[in-house]
Amino acid sequence: MAQQPPLFPEFGDNNSDAQPPASVLRPSTKRATPVLPQPPDPAWTALAQALPRHLRMGTSSWTYPGWAGLLWDGDYSDTLLSKHGLAAYAQHPLLRTVSVDRNFYRALTASQYAAYAAQVPDDFRFVVKAPSLVTDALVRAENGRGQQPNAAFLDANLAVQEFVLPALEGLGYKVGALVFQLSPLPPQLLARMPQVLARLGRMLAALPDLKSIAPDGVIAVEVRDPAFLTPDFTTVLRSAGATYCLGLHPKLPPIAEQLGMLRALWPGPLVCRWNLNRLHGAYGYEDARDLYAPFNAIVDPDPDTRLALAKAVAGTIGRGQNAFVTISNKAEGSAPLTVWALAQDVLTAQ
Repeated sequence: MAQQPPLFPEFGDNNSDAQPPASVLRPSTKRATPVLPQPPDPAWTALAQALPRHLRMGTSSWTYPGWAGLLWDGDYSDTLLSKHGLAAYAQHPLLRTVSVDRNFYRALTASQYAAYAAQVPDDFRFVVKAPSLVTDALVRAENGRGQQPNAAFLDANLAVQEFVLPALEGLGYKVGALVFQLSPLPPQLLARMPQVLARLGRMLAALPDLKSIAPDGVIAVEVRDPAFLTPDFTTVLRSAGATYCLGLHPKLPPIAEQLGMLRALWPGPLVCRWNLNRLHGAYGYEDARDLYAPFNAIVDPDPDTRLALAKAVAGTIGRGQNAFVTISNKAEGSAPLTVWALAQDVLTAQ
């Protein structure tokens, strides 16, 4: 039998519960295009006005029909919301950022980014996930699972050409955080963390400076393996002028055990993506989705995580640093309602 090629030749492998105002929950009615926003309750507006402008909270995407009565004034399809919902979303007083997760699956063009930027106010900022082409160590099969080594993993040229430059060209000064979310590493790479960190450092060092175009822009790295949470990882981030993205996900320790990363990188902005409620376990996305749909109510409140995050946010913005926080429906059941509750907790923690 022919000898198999090394798994990653470049690494020298010799072997292979706060409640919102009731008025925001009034029943919705069918509407035709365009997508129109739900008129915000005065309590939402008052809460937003009480928060510093350099705190930007939002959700992961904006394409959920179940947010009718919360964000939309009626019932719209997810297809229609995908095309026209962002402008309505961005009119909500508390939602001043959004995580563009679709870029993870297929890299967007500068013109697609520009179309998004045209739909939001001047002080809106985008959080964008890097394409999996660059951040997955394994090429994904149709079912989403990694199958074979990805030769483009942490490729600096692809990161620049397929992600950073199109985002800067299309979003301009509305770039908030460009997030490299590194998917779980295979055991062969977990055993070579120094080489992985060196490769990550080379990629980060090759990225263009964001500040000349996007003064609020920051490069952030989110991980799924606790093996990254080391001083060596912090050194790589600091050397490249990047930051650590708090990833609130069951594959990582609770938020309190991740805050040391931010302390080591201080001073600097806070970037957080609250992805999944810990009670569902590391592979619980589908369970959470099925349980929480249509995402119009808090189903599993997580006040401990919310309070810990609120304290971290308050400490960051209290010292004049930016904070970008995006929340998934899978965090507690309804991302907009979690934003509402987190905003109240931040106000209390200040």
